[in-house]
Amino acid sequence: MTKICSELFEGIDCTILGNPNEPVSGLAYRSDQVQPGDMFFCIVGLTTDGHSFAQDAIDRGAKVLVVERKLYLADATDVCEVVVSDSRKAMACVAANFYDHPSKSFQLVGVTGTNGKTTTTYLVEHLARAFGRRTGVIGTIGTRIGDERERNARTTPESPDLQRLFARMRDEHCEVVAMEVSSHALDLVRTWETTFAVTAFTNLTQDHLDYHHTFDAYFEAKALLFSPDYPARRVINITDKWGQELLRRCSDRGDSVITIGFTDAAQIHPLSIEYGAHETTVELEVRGAPHRFTYPLVGRFNVENVMCAFAIGLQLGMPADKIADAFADVEPVAGRLELVAGSAPVGDVSVYVDYAHTPDALTKAISSLRALNPRRLIVVFGCGGDRDASKRPIMGRAALAADYAIVTSDNPRHENPWDIINDILGGMREGGEAPEVVVDRAEAIRRGIEIAESGDIVLIAGKGHEDYQIVGDEVHPFDDREIARTLLAERNSQGHASAAAPSREG
Repeated sequence: MTKICSELFEGIDCTILGNPNEPVSGLAYRSDQVQPGDMFFCIVGLTTDGHSFAQDAIDRGAKVLVVERKLYLADATDVCEVVVSDSRKAMACVAANFYDHPSKSFQLVGVTGTNGKTTTTYLVEHLARAFGRRTGVIGTIGTRIGDERERNARTTPESPDLQRLFARMRDEHCEVVAMEVSSHALDLVRTWETTFAVTAFTNLTQDHLDYHHTFDAYFEAKALLFSPDYPARRVINITDKWGQELLRRCSDRGDSVITIGFTDAAQIHPLSIEYGAHETTVELEVRGAPHRFTYPLVGRFNVENVMCAFAIGLQLGMPADKIADAFADVEPVAGRLELVAGSAPVGDVSVYVDYAHTPDALTKAISSLRALNPRRLIVVFGCGGDRDASKRPIMGRAALAADYAIVTSDNPRHENPWDIINDILGGMREGGEAPEVVVDRAEAIRRGIEIAESGDIVLIAGKGHEDYQIVGDEVHPFDDREIARTLLAERNSQGHASAAAPSREG
């Protein structure tokens, strides 16, 4: 695919210095990924300035530079420079132009919020498939086009990668695409010039304050998806004040909104809920009409996710009774309260793995498993390094809702695991408790399963679907589910006499 420089910048405020008819065969924002004929965007980032890599991009064959200030490169007089006020926003606009605005070719659902984005997108995918539509999914677990899966570097890809992905989905005839939209992506305009059919808000709880600094700034980043810049039909969880504020803004503009939540004020809310170890039965009031159905997911927070997906289905034009029927055979999402093979009733204990890495998500996971009435609930968890440190003591306090807690390492990245653990313990000591600490995550999982007795539930939280652990700059193979599965198999084959958990005061 080749486009002309001036064609790509049509409608964008810019100054072209050089040949406006320079052909462009690709887009790049990392100089080490430049191919001959590419346009290179000099992005001013949080820690580096892409203008510093312009010569490297030219050396690798870039013929057009997009810059925020003119660069004087004596050995690059034949290189066209396009001067813009915001290279990130220009990159998003150019990417959409380069791939001919592919998001207009299907119904795109954007889901934002702190928790529940992944599950909701996969529920939407399931509903669309049940209605015979070809689907795509983009998010934390990766990308899926039809039945083909691949990894993502980010929850929401950078704009050239995102538009390229949309173009593939268009070319492979996707009809419905469900995408997680992160606050980072919105703040960094990765989704600019993207056309949404529906945007949905799940909830807002503490996370990413290392980036956004304040809760209000975090909310405003999420709220961008519901601004006039992204016109669409809306689905909003109004259980808390953040959703209520979004509803006020959207209602003032006359947007089409379906509200959900654990409140009678919501257009979709529960009338009754029956929790089971492997499934949940709900009766939802949907715009005044009751719909009762059973689905194979557990936990109160999944009721929220189901309500959100239900509302999205309605906004996509699906009939309510058919949506309810379609939930019956939905597949559990990887690493989201995933019951590990070998758990009860095969064995004597149940082990669940969950991605819960925020205080609210951990609280909800523990609460959901409490509803299953275990003899005891044991939680194994940690916090990631190089991320919002302020949530660590809050995570520790949330873990106190379990009967026994084992604090361990997560993805320490460039931090000392003990520094992270001590931050967590600060919140737990405030509660007057003394949890067990096992720094090695595999050994912590072993310890949790070892001390469990018949009828207990072990929750391994924080990494969920991840099959790696990041230590420094190295990525090591590591999967909570595989480790737990192996340990359960050993336990079930040998019989078990538990190593009793000491009291927290011990």
